[in-house]
Amino acid sequence: MHDHRTTTEARLKRVLEERLWPAVYPESVQLTIGVWHAPGEPVPVAEGIAAPRTPIEPGAPWGPPWGTSWFTVSGTVPEEWAGRTVEALLDLGFDENMPGFQCEGLVYRPDGSPVKGLNPRNQWVRIGAPARGGEEVLLHVEASANPVILDYHPFLPTELGDRETAGDVPQYKLARMDLAVFDETVWELAHDLEVLGQLMAELGEDTARRWEILRAVERALDAVDLQDIGGTAARARDELTGVLSAPAHASAHRISAVGHAHIDSAWLWPLRETVRKVARTASNMTALLEDEPDFVYAMSQAQQYAWLKEHRPEVYARVKKAVADGRFVPVGGMWVESDTNMPGSEALARQFVHGKRFFLEEFGVETEEVWLPDTFGYSAALPQLVRQAGAKWFLTQKISWSRTNSFPHHTFWWEGLDGTRVFTHFPPMDTYNAQLSGKEVAHAARNFREKGAASRSLAPTGWGDGGGGTTRDMLARARRLADLEGSARVVFEKPAEFFAKAEAEYPDAPVWTGELYLELHRATLTSQVRTKQGNRRSEHLLYEAELWSATAAVRTGFPYPYDQLDRLWKEVLLHQFHDILPGTSIAWVHREAAERYARIAAELEELIGAAQRALAGDPAAGRTLVFNAAPHGREGLPARGARPERAEPNGTGCVPRAGGGYVLDNGLL
Repeated sequence: MHDHRTTTEARLKRVLEERLWPAVYPESVQLTIGVWHAPGEPVPVAEGIAAPRTPIEPGAPWGPPWGTSWFTVSGTVPEEWAGRTVEALLDLGFDENMPGFQCEGLVYRPDGSPVKGLNPRNQWVRIGAPARGGEEVLLHVEASANPVILDYHPFLPTELGDRETAGDVPQYKLARMDLAVFDETVWELAHDLEVLGQLMAELGEDTARRWEILRAVERALDAVDLQDIGGTAARARDELTGVLSAPAHASAHRISAVGHAHIDSAWLWPLRETVRKVARTASNMTALLEDEPDFVYAMSQAQQYAWLKEHRPEVYARVKKAVADGRFVPVGGMWVESDTNMPGSEALARQFVHGKRFFLEEFGVETEEVWLPDTFGYSAALPQLVRQAGAKWFLTQKISWSRTNSFPHHTFWWEGLDGTRVFTHFPPMDTYNAQLSGKEVAHAARNFREKGAASRSLAPTGWGDGGGGTTRDMLARARRLADLEGSARVVFEKPAEFFAKAEAEYPDAPVWTGELYLELHRATLTSQVRTKQGNRRSEHLLYEAELWSATAAVRTGFPYPYDQLDRLWKEVLLHQFHDILPGTSIAWVHREAAERYARIAAELEELIGAAQRALAGDPAAGRTLVFNAAPHGREGLPARGARPERAEPNGTGCVPRAGGGYVLDNGLL
């Protein structure tokens, strides 16, 4: 038989890219577009929707750096589209080569309720399935012109890192704003061929399975009439039924996928923008959960849930319902995904106290896994804190970024300084932004270091940092990879379900003792000294404020400032996020951090003074106390205690000496 392999593979690539994917939307009409460019900082939703609009057309520039533009799109579904699936395609000018790190949008209905986010690889909004024909469409889009800082030549100096220096040159050009027919059969065919093509590329050229797939792909491509793709897509899919239904090998690696979007609480954007990123992604994921009954999504960082509760209560209500349904899964148990090298021990403990308390009080959820996929190395003190916080599993992916040594395990027991052990997993897919591509799935199976002793790994799946989370395309791949010959098995499930199975399967996993050191990002221990000084000073002041406030409350009835200290602790914990405290964020973030630390210090010093004055008693009595917050005695002061000020002996000081110089005289000798 002739070898048509390279020809067929090239043909498959071209047909997918040039014919099938474009044919997913075979008909479209442009929407009418209006825009209002908000001056300054973001405005409330009601104000943005009510603002007057100016007409704008695709191709027009919009969005000065860090600006917000409110678009309104309107139109009518053509009568002849009745009975077909119709979607709005809203392209703000995305660069699809980058899944995030650029402009984003959140779509609202006329009543101000959110629909879903708009991201580079998630630009659709469902209008009708099926449409009736003749429906009026009216949607509003809050679009953020976040500048591209992590470009194709990243980490270069830029003035775009702070709104005070970024200028006002528009960053984007508005692209497609259409109503379009969505052809689900063509979409399914494209995914059939994509998954099989990617699997085929990972199989050996001399394997029977690769050739079996190749012949089926040839037949499917022959069955597609490129002049009538919609009319022949079902026939082409029939040619692939056999190869798609062949089950995976009994020994195939098992991948537990979980929907995820790693959202840095600040990095290439300020904190205020993260609030909106979280709202967009949570809107996307709660909408996807409604459409996909087998999908499970996990989100860490209690701070990000708290932002939703405060700033987007309507999105938070959707999240709470999905959590109650067991589909939207809080993970991590920490206030933020913090650095673990520079925070003090008390602060690390408070990360768990505040994180786990939030999840318990808001959702009734006791998180059992610590989720730190991107932190820059892990202190050997962490296993003890993890277990004492009531968690028993630990996940990270970051150590795979080490430049010198390759870590020897993916599943193991991590032993801390005191001998405490925590069951730990590093996803062998080597990413926390998995797409479930054939290359990624094959890499996870090949790369897994525990082959022969264990068979499971985890895959956090979805675009983070403005990419909008998991997409319906990723779920389409997962369905095909659930039980497919030649591939690892892929199933969506909760992280806790994965960890329970992995630990039961591999209870005698090897032990790694001590620090998990990242051989990368080393300058993070020295960069942005003001941020690091602010953190340490804040930790010390919080300790003193709690010490003297508690002492004064017990001894004098001083009203303990619980709410104030709770708020200040959370502010400090937020700034221990792994891109703030290490000094890796844009200038805006560190400028704001310095300002916030100054406000925190002033507030805490006032609290400390009030508590100490309460302990000193009536000023009219002339009593002066000297306080020692140190954990050890000092100059006659007890540890963490106070005593009345003692008068210094007469004559203490420097006495001039005849002929020049001084004599130190303490008045006693």
